[in-house]
Amino acid sequence: MTISAEKANKLAIAYTAAWCSHSAEDVASFYAPDGGIIINEGEPYPTRTDVQRMAQGFIDEFPDLELIMDSIRTSGTHSVFLWTLKGTHLESGNKVTLGGWEYWTLNEEGQVVQSMGHFDADDYQRQLDA
Repeated sequence: MTISAEKANKLAIAYTAAWCSHSAEDVASFYAPDGGIIINEGEPYPTRTDVQRMAQGFIDEFPDLELIMDSIRTSGTHSVFLWTLKGTHLESGNKVTLGGWEYWTLNEEGQVVQSMGHFDADDYQRQLDA
């Protein structure tokens, strides 16, 4: 099975809009029921329910969160979604701009089965501490 570049692009646009809607449930809906994410090789969020919990954490931390789709690349059942997050951190009041990406494995329905997310944690902490 192969995911077309057009289908991956539509998925990424809709996923970005879900983040910008500030609905963790909408973000999680892009994942298969047993689909999950691992961010920076840390704690796994192995199910759609866990992904919703993770997304809610980011939405709570950044009430004005804006996600920008920078690019999407696809090959077979895999896509790389490059993004930029912008927002004001609730606790520190600092403005944050952070780039990152997610490496997706997709199923036939175009749902994320597994995502490996990455961002520069040192840069993130630097912006929070500024």
